[in-house]
Order: sequence, then C-alpha cells, then structure tokens
Amino acid sequence: MELTIREATIEDLPEIVAIYNATIPGRMVTADLEPVSVESRKEWFHQHTPNYRPLWVMETENKICGWLSLESFYGRPAYHATAEVSIYIKDSFTGKGIGSTFLEYAIEQAPTLGIKTILGFVFGHNRPSLQLFYRFGFEKWGELPNVAELDDVERDLVIIGKRIDT
Repeated sequence: MELTIREATIEDLPEIVAIYNATIPGRMVTADLEPVSVESRKEWFHQHTPNYRPLWVMETENKICGWLSLESFYGRPAYHATAEVSIYIKDSFTGKGIGSTFLEYAIEQAPTLGIKTILGFVFGHNRPSLQLFYRFGFEKWGELPNVAELDDVERDLVIIGKRIDT
C-alpha cells in the first residue's frame, strides 16, 4: 500500500469530518458526543497553516485514509514552540501503520515548523493510541483523573509529551 501525505485542502474537509465523526460512537478518541458538521469545522480548518500549524491528510490510491493536525497549545505566545497533535484514521485503515507513518512524519517535520515540544491528550482507556505514542518516545507527563464523562462512565485524560531535538 503506497501512502502519500499532503497538506489538506478545503475540498478535503467533508472527508476529514466524516473520519472524525466515525470515531465518536466508539468513545475512545474524542470527547465529542455528537457528530460535528462540516460548516462548524471551517474555522478550525482555516486556523491551520502549512508552515506553522499544518493539517495533513494521508492518501492511498487517491483516497483519504486519515488526517493529522498540529494545533497551538493553550493559545498564549510563550507556548509558540509547543503543539498538540491529533491523529484520526478511517476505520478500514486502522492497524495498517497509518498512525506510525503519520507520527514519524510529524516528528520529522516539527523542527521546520518551529516546534520543540509535541503534546498529546489521550483517554486513559485508549491503549492503542497510548502505545503508539510511547513507541515514538513520548512519555506520560500527566493525568487528569475522571475528567471526561462518556455514556455515564468517567474517563481519565493522559497528557503525553515529547521534546524534539532541533
């Protein structure tokens, strides 16, 4: 399977939203409880910029199989070199190395984007995602116990981080 990573375009937004929305019922990946609309994600999309906070899609055979975003952390200028990473993979492509390929790419690109620290916020019960990040040298930097409630079940949020050699 040949994989290509490229900058997302506004034309990709419906597929990006569809992949995101497909993760909501599983209660493993996002704290959203209801699907989001393409319209509601337009501002979020436009906050991404190729040379600072990119939004990438991964394709195989001209079909998007996942996306990765890097977003500013906490919205204050002193955190300009820290970014939060989010990875979403289409159901039919999970377990095929998409997450590893994406995360490796983001780590490689981080210095060119001025990023020195990458953070992830992962539910404690999302073992596959935590294992992915740990394989790439991320460490547990914190845990917020029982801060999310998903279908009447309280869930922990694990903060993982990695310093990038620049």
